[in-house]
Amino acid sequence: MVGRIKILELREKAKNELGNRFDIKDFHSVVLMNGVLPLTVLEALINDYIADNS
Repeated sequence: MVGRIKILELREKAKNELGNRFDIKDFHSVVLMNGVLPLTVLEALINDYIADNS
């Protein structure tokens, strides 16, 4: 349950920061591409995704 909440928080963060550039398919790819990860590592990947698409 904690993981789900964190992923939803990260999705909202990405949507808010990227606006029209946010792509749910790209977001899901980032979340799923490395398999099971610690949430801190996933957060770093999402931050990189946001930076790369800003």
